[in-house]
Amino acid sequence: MFFRKPKLKKLKKEYDDELVKLIKSTKEDFEQSKVLAELLDDFDDDLLARVKIAESVHFYLFKEARYRKVLLK
Repeated sequence: MFFRKPKLKKLKKEYDDELVKLIKSTKEDFEQSKVLAELLDDFDDDLLARVKIAESVHFYLFKEARYRKVLLK
């Protein structure tokens, strides 16, 4: 009972690090899809849907990081 806190801190740190990695990778995906949509003149609805999905995933993870009070480095 007395030794739970350090173990929980270690788990929180591991999951927070994983969240930061996910945020960085989804940011790259979102930026790539946004640039691709800007470069193409005749893009279809599928490309627009991919941009919106990438945007929503990235901002959801960012919102989760703010809720957990994770510092992005």
